[in-house]
Amino acid sequence: MISPDTIRTAIGVIGNGTALVLFLSPVPTFIRIWKKGSVEQYSPIPYVATLLNCMMWVLYGLPLVHPHSMLVITINGTGMAIELTYVTLFLLYSTGAARRKVFLLLAAEVAFVGAVAALVLSLAHTHERRSMIVGILCVLFGTGMYAAPLSVMKMVIQTKSVEYMPLFLSLASLVNGICWTAYALIKFDLYITIPNGLGVLFAVAQVVLYAIYYKSTQEIIEARKRKADQVAMTEVVVVGKTNNHAGAGHY
Repeated sequence: MISPDTIRTAIGVIGNGTALVLFLSPVPTFIRIWKKGSVEQYSPIPYVATLLNCMMWVLYGLPLVHPHSMLVITINGTGMAIELTYVTLFLLYSTGAARRKVFLLLAAEVAFVGAVAALVLSLAHTHERRSMIVGILCVLFGTGMYAAPLSVMKMVIQTKSVEYMPLFLSLASLVNGICWTAYALIKFDLYITIPNGLGVLFAVAQVVLYAIYYKSTQEIIEARKRKADQVAMTEVVVVGKTNNHAGAGHY
């Protein structure tokens, strides 16, 4: 008979895979940002929040804090590097106040995690105490990571468009939340259960919104294309008339 620990490890490995997909799912968005040279209306908040969440979970998984958490360290260490890349792209392709906001958020996160690590490792002298302190913070920031897209969901409702809420990211969040919730429940870990359980609820809400506003999004995109075509045709007509007048004046 397969032991619970073996099942938990297997689910953790699957969770690592789905989390990696989640971390990489915005790549098409950032390719678009890179090609256009602009962040357009994309929000940096989900990526900044995810970066903070990853840094906190790496701290939680350290042997000095919560031993035997290698799966937690590996995926969140990878996620930290990926999210830092995204945030760097936001810094490169945003301007003015938006760029300053991203920079200040990044600096504040690094300073905060460094301060937490220093205080926990120096003042808390048992694994249980360290795990509790960092675990509570992970619950708070993990919930923040999953709740960060609420700002995007608000924009979806206001604009009736899901253009800036990628479906793949929502689906990846849903699968990832389910896997890590199952992982935490097998050998009960409250600190992993709470944020990932909430993550499942938020992801379901995003998928529902996508289903509701998908049709109106296509209509908005088509209307924008027709307007662009009309503008282009008008410019062609104006240029043609100008050339005709210029030719008549010449003769």
